[in-house]
Amino acid sequence: MRVSLILAFLVLSILSYAQTQSEISKQADKDFREVDQKLNDVYRQILYQYKSDTAFIQNLKSSQRIWIQFRGAELKVKFPDRETGVHGSIHPTCKTLYVTELTKERIDRLRTWIEGSEEGDICAGSVMRK
Repeated sequence: MRVSLILAFLVLSILSYAQTQSEISKQADKDFREVDQKLNDVYRQILYQYKSDTAFIQNLKSSQRIWIQFRGAELKVKFPDRETGVHGSIHPTCKTLYVTELTKERIDRLRTWIEGSEEGDICAGSVMRK
């Protein structure tokens, strides 16, 4: 009896937080848009901070274009194009979650140029010293 009550309570608790597939997809899209905006903000901040280093700026722009292509290619590797219905209704959400993850990784990588490197880091390259 006690186990049944606990199980019923757990099921009701889980169901009270359940979302529809549409709600989950909308949230994933919203999260991606926010992360994509952060990426753009970080990118613009780097462009501003390093504006006098024209070679760096040219290379950063090239790198970003290539990274966007890479992100798309990574998405296709993880979620190859298949005929409709193969993956199910969660598939678009999974793709959005993966693109969001890749974008967060890119933000972390780019923040290196904002945060700078420690004095004495002989391999800092184009990263400004703190």
